[in-house]
Amino acid sequence: MFSFKSEYTEYGSEKKTLYPLEASVYIVGAGPGDPDLLTVKAQKLLAAADVILFADSLIPEQILELCRKDAEIIRTANQTLEEILPIMIDRVRSQHKSLVRLHSGDPSLYSAIHEQMHLLAEANIPFEVIPGISAFQAAAAKLKVELTVPGLVQTIILTRISGRTEVPTTEELASLAAHQASLCLYLSARHVENAQAKLLEHYPAETPIAICFRIGWPDEKIRVVPLNQMADCTHEEKLIRTTLYIISPALSAAKGRSRLYHPEHNHLFRSSHH
Repeated sequence: MFSFKSEYTEYGSEKKTLYPLEASVYIVGAGPGDPDLLTVKAQKLLAAADVILFADSLIPEQILELCRKDAEIIRTANQTLEEILPIMIDRVRSQHKSLVRLHSGDPSLYSAIHEQMHLLAEANIPFEVIPGISAFQAAAAKLKVELTVPGLVQTIILTRISGRTEVPTTEELASLAAHQASLCLYLSARHVENAQAKLLEHYPAETPIAICFRIGWPDEKIRVVPLNQMADCTHEEKLIRTTLYIISPALSAAKGRSRLYHPEHNHLFRSSHH
């Protein structure tokens, strides 16, 4: 077995930063896209780490501005776990470096860290997991809704529809929809017709749903439409990936907000010159 060491020291007189005393892997949630939604701990670790493993297709480049100028940046969008793991082991064990493995959203949700942690533990490489804000939380904030409204809905279900990754039969979408809770549907845009049909078995056709594309990015889109328009709207907007659906009675107050949002997010991605 391995142990964690959570002891840090501060360095630098102008800016206090967490600096890991031991070589270790830090699995860090980067949030949904807006760099301002990183946790303070994530920012401090990015500012201190020797090596950053960066899922560049899912995380904005601007987050790299927080890293040390001399940090080793390794892009992993096209790499498999079998290619990434030896890099982590080498930098921590052989080179005694601190390494941040940056994941989009929160590591506990659809980030494939289970196997990663198992293999790190097997290799006796110490690691720590730092949570991040998930897309469903950022989307609810943008929609200005509470997903647990007293007397209306008190349960949030985070799930996905079966696709290339199979969902256990006990968690089949239609059976989850029967609860009529606030249901947040990840990774399901490619199977939207199937998802809509299963949801309609239990939610009324006019139930408002939010279609949220690339939440927190400059090109984010949010549509609030009736459930029976879920698939049509997805196809009209040509959404295939990075789309979250929120189906909830709590959205009833947002029924009038069925226009397409193109928010200005100039404050999110500040250049290094500002």
